Amino acid sequence: MVYPFQHGSCNGCDIEILATLTPRFDLERLGVKLKGSPRHADVLLSTGPVTRQTRERLLRIYGQMHNPKFVVAVGSCALSGGVYRGCYNIMGGVDTTIPVDTYIPGCPPRPEAIIDGVVKLLSSLKQPQDAMISNELDIDAEKLEIAST
Repeated sequence: MVYPFQHGSCNGCDIEILATLTPRFDLERLGVKLKGSPRHADVLLSTGPVTRQTRERLLRIYGQMHNPKFVVAVGSCALSGGVYRGCYNIMGGVDTTIPVDTYIPGCPPRPEAIIDGVVKLLSSLKQPQDAMISNELDIDAEKLEIAST
């Protein structure tokens, strides 16, 4: 479940996110659905540079999300401030305010890039569990070897 939040850019990334959710690309097949409230979302899709006016809202939205929560920065503006970088009202990319788990570059990123970023986020969430299971198997194998000697 994702909650999109736009901080103040041209809305190009938002249009591409909505295009990604159409039946042509069907991001819902991966279990990704838009939610209208950050309290019901696991992932924050963040677009646009962080401005002085939206910084507090971004922090509030991030605080409303339940743990575990993940942040995906979508587009060049969310990564570094993009074309707005250096403007008087721009604080920078999303990672200057909250921790970011996945970065999707582009201006705007294509739906294929957004899908790739979401898949990488999902696969990174599975890796620690897989690593934990394999470590447990290694420990059990060591115990068996020690017990048999």
